[in-house]
Amino acid sequence: MNKILSGAAFAALSVAFVTEAAATEWNASVWGKRRAFTEHVEKLAELVNEKTGGDFTINVSYGGLSKPKENLDGIEIGAFEMAQFCAGYHRDKNRAITVLELPFLGVNTLDEEVAVSHAVYDHPAVKDEMAQWNARIIMTSPMPQYNLVGTGDPRDELADFDGMRVRATGGLGQAFEAVGGVPTSVPATEAYNAMESGVVDTVAFAQHAHLSFGTINEADWWTANLNPGTVNCPVVVNIDAYEALPAEHREALDSSIDEAIAHYLANYGGLLEKWDGVLEEKGVEKVEIDGAVLEEFRAKAADPIRAKWIEDMTAQGLPAQDLYDLVQATLQQQRGGN
Repeated sequence: MNKILSGAAFAALSVAFVTEAAATEWNASVWGKRRAFTEHVEKLAELVNEKTGGDFTINVSYGGLSKPKENLDGIEIGAFEMAQFCAGYHRDKNRAITVLELPFLGVNTLDEEVAVSHAVYDHPAVKDEMAQWNARIIMTSPMPQYNLVGTGDPRDELADFDGMRVRATGGLGQAFEAVGGVPTSVPATEAYNAMESGVVDTVAFAQHAHLSFGTINEADWWTANLNPGTVNCPVVVNIDAYEALPAEHREALDSSIDEAIAHYLANYGGLLEKWDGVLEEKGVEKVEIDGAVLEEFRAKAADPIRAKWIEDMTAQGLPAQDLYDLVQATLQQQRGGN
């Protein structure tokens, strides 16, 4: 009897050990605080935990693992398994996806932003470049067109942008520079202090970021329709960690991405519906830029910057024209064109 009990106990212990050994725990590096921008990461963590009965957990860290501009470096060395970053933080490390940050690209909705981003992410040139950092892109962080908040009188004429110190990264920074602005690419977490101290006159963000990082609290006005473009911020995983996942855990992760994105879009849609109320509550003037001013801005920023990007990236060996054409073809497909 003792031998039988001992055997049963040993078997139970063995099962417990195997179960424990099969558990997977990942760390995900993001920044700021939980907000609309990180809801898909949070949802992804929730879904994989549910699908694996708690055997696969993703711990989402807000700034505790890395600085925003160093997240891709952390992925490369395996300091954590998942991270979010923005292409404009280190354009030299992720050149191919900067096509998605070109100004006045023509993307109108969050659904279109998801479609063009994921199409570009699937391009072999993008996969190859990301692999240099041991990174695999799994999903985008779709954001609406950026707009400015600022203090003092509204800047609603192109001449007002001359000399304007603006927090803007990537292609947005280039767009404002094309009309005389002075862009700075301080991380989002430092934008409020830069605005409060007068280091910048204006900040270009999507709505959620103006709320989350407090720049709306310093603002006298917000441009409702400037819409010069947006930034592209993928969520990546460490390739070695991804390939080491047990098959059932990898399936749980892969099968949760679309649902996580859908959750993000629904959540962000709710924020946009409340935006006018936020402006009224905080006493921020909603500024509509005249159509002629917008056309002048596009003429000076869109075509020249796109042409220069294609020329420079082609010279660096990237299929730049193909990437740009892929964006436009995906937009046409999304809109049912032919």
